[in-house]
Order: sequence, then C-alpha cells, then structure tokens
Amino acid sequence: MHNKLLTAAGILSIALLAACNNAKSPEAVANDTAAAQSKAAKDVADAQKDTATENAKMEAKVDDKSMELANTEAKGAYHVAIKKADGMHDVALEKCKSLDGAAQKKCRDQADANYDAAKANAKRMEISNTQ
Repeated sequence: MHNKLLTAAGILSIALLAACNNAKSPEAVANDTAAAQSKAAKDVADAQKDTATENAKMEAKVDDKSMELANTEAKGAYHVAIKKADGMHDVALEKCKSLDGAAQKKCRDQADANYDAAKANAKRMEISNTQ
C-alpha cells in the first residue's frame, strides 16, 4: 500500500512538472500579456494620481507656511520701523529744545509730522507685505 501511494505521488509530481513546462498558446500569451500591461498601466496611473494628490497637499502646507513667514516678516519689519521712527522722533524733539518760542514750536511740529509720516509709511509697508 505504501509503495502504491509513493508511486502515485511520483507519477502525479512528474505530471505536474511536465505541465508546468508546457508552452501556452500564442493567444493565451497575448491575452495574459495584454492583461499584465493593462494592470501595469492602471497601477502606474493610480500611483501618479496618488502622488499628485500628496504633492498638492504638501504644496498647500508649504504655501501656508510661506504666507505665515511672510506675514511674520512684515509684522517684524513694521515693529522695527516704528521703533526707528520713535527714536528719530525723540532725537528730533530733543534737538528742538535748543530753540526758543516759535522756532521751537515749528521744529516740534515738523518732528511730529515726520513721525506721523514714518508711522504711516511703516503701516503701508506692513499691509503691502502681508498676504
């Protein structure tokens, strides 16, 4: 009984191995090749679509961060410009103290006008650089 099973298993193994080496018909090969090419093209198209979607998401994040950076830089430049204007105004007012009467008032008015113009310019620059 054991010999019969071994013999049957051997014959079955030989038959299976022989079947594996048989060539397929040209039509079957053409069909299998076309199916493989179609699957590969679909896989590539899906990968490209997924990649494009991921790239778009990352670009949006980068755009948001770029805008955030630009806005931070604009606010920083505004604060620096205001501090510069404050300092220039203080210096101008101190210089005006060396004058008397109407000349001192005219000097202070000019210092105040220059200060107001510098603040307005700083605000314009901040707004134009803010996104």
